[in-house]
Formats: sequence, C-alpha cells, structure tokens
Amino acid sequence: MQSRRTFAALAVSAVTASLVLTSCGSSSGDADDANTITVAYQKTAQFTQLDAVLQKAKGEYEAANQGKTVELVPIEAEQDQYFTKLALMNKSKSTAPDVIYEDSFQVRSDAAAGFLAPIDEQLKGWSDWSQFDDVAKQAGIGDDGSTYGVSMGTDTRAIYYNKKIFAQAGLPTEWTPKTWDDVLAAARTIKEKVPGVTPLNVYAGKANGEGTSMQGFEMLMYGTDDTLYDTDTKKWVSGSKGFVDSLDFYKSVYGEGLGPSLDVALDANVGSRISTELIPEGKLAMSIEGSWLPGQWISGDNAWADWEDTMGFAPMPTQEGQAPGSTSMSGGWLLSVGANAPDKQAAFDFIATALNRENALKYDTENSQIAVRKDVATDPEYLDYNPSFEFFSSLVPVTHFRPATPDYSQISGNIQVAAESVATGSATPEEAAKTYDEGLVSIVGEDNVQSGN
Repeated sequence: MQSRRTFAALAVSAVTASLVLTSCGSSSGDADDANTITVAYQKTAQFTQLDAVLQKAKGEYEAANQGKTVELVPIEAEQDQYFTKLALMNKSKSTAPDVIYEDSFQVRSDAAAGFLAPIDEQLKGWSDWSQFDDVAKQAGIGDDGSTYGVSMGTDTRAIYYNKKIFAQAGLPTEWTPKTWDDVLAAARTIKEKVPGVTPLNVYAGKANGEGTSMQGFEMLMYGTDDTLYDTDTKKWVSGSKGFVDSLDFYKSVYGEGLGPSLDVALDANVGSRISTELIPEGKLAMSIEGSWLPGQWISGDNAWADWEDTMGFAPMPTQEGQAPGSTSMSGGWLLSVGANAPDKQAAFDFIATALNRENALKYDTENSQIAVRKDVATDPEYLDYNPSFEFFSSLVPVTHFRPATPDYSQISGNIQVAAESVATGSATPEEAAKTYDEGLVSIVGEDNVQSGN
C-alpha cells in the first residue's frame, strides 16, 4: 500500500518539486560546488522557526568562512509532502542537498539507502558534542552503528483543551482525564452543550502522513497493553486487541460526529489549519498535539496573545487508566550531512554553527522544543521563555519512541490507511486491522511478525 501511495505522491508533486530541484545543486561537475553548501529543510505557515535559525547560521558561517556560500532551500510543504520532495532531491547527485533536515524515524532507512553520510569523525573534533544527552545521540544512529545526524531537540505530545469552551460546557477547567472514556465523555458533552464547536481532533488522514501515525494512532496504541513492535523479539505485532481498540476510538470520534468534518480531517494542511485557525478561533475544543505548538503563539505571524489564558494541557490517559496512567510519543529532528556533499567537513561545520549553544537556545525556545543540549536545558532564558515547557517535559518518563527500523515508514503508511478507512466509515476497526496485518506481512515477511494476542 505504501509503495503505491508514495508513487502516486511522487507523480502528483513532480512538477512542483522540479521548481525546488532547479534551485538546489551540489553537482560534482562544477568547480564552485565545494564552496556552496545547500541546506534542504521544511518551512510552513506555522513552522518558520527553523528558517529563522538557519538564516542566522548562514550569516554567521559565511562571515567566518570566506569564500563559502550557504544556499538555503526551504521546502514549503507539510510533513508527508516534505518527505516526498526530499526523496526526489536525493534521487540525483546533482540535486541532493549537502545538509538535510531529517526526521529521526527516517535516519536508519535513509542511511541504508545511501542518502546520508556518517559523521563520526567530525563529531570527534567537535567539543560541543559532550553537551548532548545520550538519548539525543542515539537518535542519529544507523543500523551500522555510525552516527548520521545531530539532534535539534525532542518533543512530547498531549491533549490541548480550550478552558473557555470547557467552562461553557460545564466541564472543569483544570482537567485530567483518567481513561479514554473520560476523553470521549468530555467530547460528547461539548457536542451537546456548545454547538458549532468541534469537540475533539485526532489526526486520521493519509494526507497528514506521519502526523496521523504518531500523533493520532500511536498516542492511542501506546496507551493499551499492546505494542506495534516487540523490541525483545525484534518482531512486528499483528492481530492485537490494542490495535483494534485504538481504531475503535477513531470510530467513536468520527462516527459520532465528535471530530472534524472529513474535508478538514483529510486535508494535507490539517495541522496548519488546526494550530493557526481552529484552535485560536475557538472552533475546536480539544486536539492531541505536540509540545511545539505554543512556540508559534508566543511570537511571529501566528502570535496569539490569549493562548496562556485560553489553553490547558492534559496528559493523554492510558486506555483504562492502567499504569503508568498516561502516555506520550516523542520524536525529534536532526541535521544530517548528505552522502553526496562534495565537502562533508564544510557541511558538518555549518551544522555545528546552526546547533551551537546560542542557536540551539534560539531554536529550542522559539519552537517549543525539549532541549537536548545540557547547557540549554538548564539555561534560565530557556526555562522562563515558555510556561508550557514544564508540563511537556514532565511527560518524558511516560513517553514512547517509534520503532527505529528501516521498514517503519512503509508500516506507518499502512497505519494511516487503517485510520482513514475507519474515520471515513469505509471499514470497521476489525476490517481495517485485518488489512493492516496483511500489509504488515507483505512488508516484513511472516518470519518477522508475531501474534499479539
């Protein structure tokens, strides 16, 4: 399923992507290429913080390295489309970027595909590397044990809820749901007592890509007694009750009209619409979101003066309130050196500039990241910048990470198919789970799958 979906996405975006490709080149055929560092990264209406820090780093690097030029190549697309366009760029040495904004879950597959260069030798000479915590260092490890990227920060996820809407519905403004049923009960109350407001968003569309897998489905799945991948046996799990129950939650949300209308839920720009329109405009009562959201409300084009007074945060409860009581998902992004970079040391040196203490502090505060540099995590400027940092950092003990296997991205695509099929009513949770299980076997083989129940 994933291969057909990706092929279709590639075909649809080829014309658009070609505009990006013509502006980025590190072809080994030009003598000046070694002096030009191309940097490919994501930029959207709600995500401009990375662009800001890379612009700053560009000026600093060029000033310190006469004759070197940094060419920034922002890819203006939501997450799944960003991956597609980046894959197109990496297909050819002439368009492959020298520095890549890389999602942690794709490090192993992209390294195995030959898109990323190991940076172990460069890290040995970088004194700042000792400031990065061990979890952050693990995020860039490939299957061969080499390091393929430097972490920019991590994140957690929880339920954002509008305290003013909760008050209108007669619900407590200091709210901590204990079970999934508590979340659904609040959504049903809002639907009944505050008409015109969407009660609850749980990401469900294929167009939202990994956002649906991780921020939607997996926030449910990892609150059950089951898992997607057994780290002890190194096998994927099929036929689990937790998988079906997670899809049944989708059925309740979308089948009962508690979630966004399908034209919103299936929109590729749903994340931007929710964070810049529906939440600030008071049209959405609850949404399962990442810790970075307040960053755009504090300053910039999407600044929202009343967000602190309006929004509350609640941990996502486990299904039945079983230990540890709540759950979260964490990921994070890295800056990596492209395998085709003609001057890999120069590419790494730009990364070192972009992620030095000053720039990491700027990025982690403005983008509401959980800092992975020790000197930033303890900086009073970081701790005082965003009042949500304390809450989201408190979720680290109950958080989970996606399976870091080369085949995860394909399996993630099958999760998205399952979630969307239930949300649209085209399949029951049981039917969608069965389709997922069949796809799982086709991707990893029967020998790498075990029964969940």
